[in-house]
Amino acid sequence: MKEIALYIHIPFCDHKCIYCDFYSITNYTNESNYLTAILKEISYYGNLYYKERKVISVFFGGGTPSFMSLEYIGSILNELKKNFSFSKDIEITLETNPGTVNIEKLKQFRDIGINRLSVGIQSFIEEELKFLTRIHDAETARRTIIDAKNAGFENINLDLIFNLPKQSKENWLYNLEEAMKLPITHISAYSLILEKGTILNKMVLDGKVEMQDEDYDAELYEITIKHLEVKGYEQYEVSNFASPGFQCIHNNAYWGGKDFIGFGTSAHSFIDNKRWWNYSSLNLYIEAMNKKGIGVAGSELITKEQQLEEFVMLSLRSSGVNLIELEKRFGGEWFKRNNNLINQLVNNNYLTKSLDLIKLTPSGYAICDEILKNFD
Repeated sequence: MKEIALYIHIPFCDHKCIYCDFYSITNYTNESNYLTAILKEISYYGNLYYKERKVISVFFGGGTPSFMSLEYIGSILNELKKNFSFSKDIEITLETNPGTVNIEKLKQFRDIGINRLSVGIQSFIEEELKFLTRIHDAETARRTIIDAKNAGFENINLDLIFNLPKQSKENWLYNLEEAMKLPITHISAYSLILEKGTILNKMVLDGKVEMQDEDYDAELYEITIKHLEVKGYEQYEVSNFASPGFQCIHNNAYWGGKDFIGFGTSAHSFIDNKRWWNYSSLNLYIEAMNKKGIGVAGSELITKEQQLEEFVMLSLRSSGVNLIELEKRFGGEWFKRNNNLINQLVNNNYLTKSLDLIKLTPSGYAICDEILKNFD
């Protein structure tokens, strides 16, 4: 039975942060109608794929899923269990923001089957949190992690953002050290990126904020890799680091090219080399679900050439390109065409190469996008 990962988008959010480009809304008027639509969509895809797919991961993202009631999240989880076949050791993640949960609510989430938390802390420095317009302070962030551990969570991720305007290397190292003091098993460390349509992007265009340059960004990134490696964390993807045995199953499903289905607004799906995506607008999504029974806004079939490009890109950004798998699926032409470039990258310490694997080094991860552009 093939493996599949499931993603549920909860768009409701109490506050829109200046850097966020994910679809989220602060109006909860359609909360009930949205739940009805989500449950209907789960039933639709469950009827199609229940017998031929084993679910290895469920991920509640947003938005702020932890804002929702226990009953809201529980009803979605129950509908998934009714309509899909769950693996025995399934990973079920809930994105959580400090200030939206207490230990009692965390225990309740644990009791209904959530077994992994991803906590959006971003920084432990008050000035940085204010700049990012986060709703919590540093002490609330620390308390949320400790409460999660005391509530029974053994698998906890913490999100951090680096390369904020005027952020010093000392401040970034302080954030990493503060994270290390907490009972976490995974860190996602992201560079602050300007995304079109965000408040931050307008602030930069208006000259109110000046971003730091790419070279400084690369320095902070290499500091991150080296610091977390010393602390025993394995880098298994460009932005993700895990204690041994705690790599995120959901992340690996994406980077490993496994099938996945996304439910809700703006969610994407990928099965049997077909990709489709839902309406981003909550109203359009609900309307489509009511009229057609599905919320799909568009779709595409992935060509063999696209499959090759995506295989290389996803593999290189994560655990490396398995050359045996590459040849099995696509033949040996790609490796022949790029062999000279690969050797050059190895000589420059951007790649390592063995008989069956090419993998980025820490220096290579820092310029991953540039390296990918050069492959033919």
